[in-house]
Amino acid sequence: MYNLVELGYHCLNMTIHHRSSPSRPSNAVQTARILQTVFSVAILLATLFVAFSPRMFSGNLNSLLTGIQGSSQSESVVNVPTLSAVRIGIVSGHWGDGEDSGAVCPDGTTTEEKVNMKISSLVRQKLEARGMIIDLLQENDPRLDGYHAAMLLSIHADTCEVINDQATGFKVAASSNSRDQNLAGRLTACLDDRYASVTGLHLHPGSITGDMTEYYAFKVIDTATTAAIIETGFLNLDQDLLVNHPDLLADGIMSGILCFVNNESVNPTSVPVP
Repeated sequence: MYNLVELGYHCLNMTIHHRSSPSRPSNAVQTARILQTVFSVAILLATLFVAFSPRMFSGNLNSLLTGIQGSSQSESVVNVPTLSAVRIGIVSGHWGDGEDSGAVCPDGTTTEEKVNMKISSLVRQKLEARGMIIDLLQENDPRLDGYHAAMLLSIHADTCEVINDQATGFKVAASSNSRDQNLAGRLTACLDDRYASVTGLHLHPGSITGDMTEYYAFKVIDTATTAAIIETGFLNLDQDLLVNHPDLLADGIMSGILCFVNNESVNPTSVPVP
């Protein structure tokens, strides 16, 4: 900037000297105008030089582009509210259902309804501790009619019957009535991945039925509510986990729900056709 000002002075001296020559007599008014013009040009050039110096592009541009890209990417993913504003419905399977109390084991005391309620209550407590709004719902709860929330999960357990050595593990199915099947796929993927990781149970393959994807509650809730059902394990071979370690199973379900709500990384799965 200083060099440009000096250049202005130099130009001014040359101009004054030239206008003082015998062939072109000096004029005070014209000299003042020339002086003003030269200084204006010098200041303008100096300002432009500083404004477009290399420092302008050292990191700032990259940060700006990164911010723009981040904004663009955030619009393509699920917009999830803060945890304190998230409402989630938890259906405790067979709770309050006078027509179907679920599986009853040979000992007469171990029932699916009791197992489901214990796990569902723990899931509720754990999620509420994180500031989320949880509705614990009965099997045929009247609140399910048109129910609208970030998601709904129905918690069940599988049969007590002795089937074979492969009758162990869990399964998850998304509602076929969910409006956004991509979100439904993300929910099942989150539950599959996190529940298996936390509990050590494996996904029981090839056992998704129409009773799961067309579960009663899925037909009456708002289709914008992404919904799924989980069978937490078999009441025969997995009974020890289901009865004696419900806290671990609740942690697995909570982890899957948080994966979905927080939009955590997981490979989406297609909604299975029974």
